[in-house]
Amino acid sequence: MKQNIKFAEVHTLKTSIEYAQGATVSKIVTKNNCGSTTLFSFDKGQNLSEHTAPFDAIAIILDGKCKISIAGKSNTLTEGQMIVMPANIPHALEAIEAFKMMLVMLKA
Repeated sequence: MKQNIKFAEVHTLKTSIEYAQGATVSKIVTKNNCGSTTLFSFDKGQNLSEHTAPFDAIAIILDGKCKISIAGKSNTLTEGQMIVMPANIPHALEAIEAFKMMLVMLKA
């Protein structure tokens, strides 16, 4: 199992990953045969271009503001909100302002 966060310890998600100017940063929390949990930080203007994933993904916004488009429908999310991106459906992310999220991928 690959991970970057210690098990059996308390973590504050919002401060578990830092911003990097002009970049997107990722940090694996857990990864196994059932899926993965990853923390991301995006500087303002950073994005993930439209793509698909073979399993459902849940994006939980920890800080800031982003736009997540799913099947062409645009959604603006802020801290404390989440959205489910269904498997095999095109989606994209854009940082309206710097934002952090936790992405949970669930393999069927």
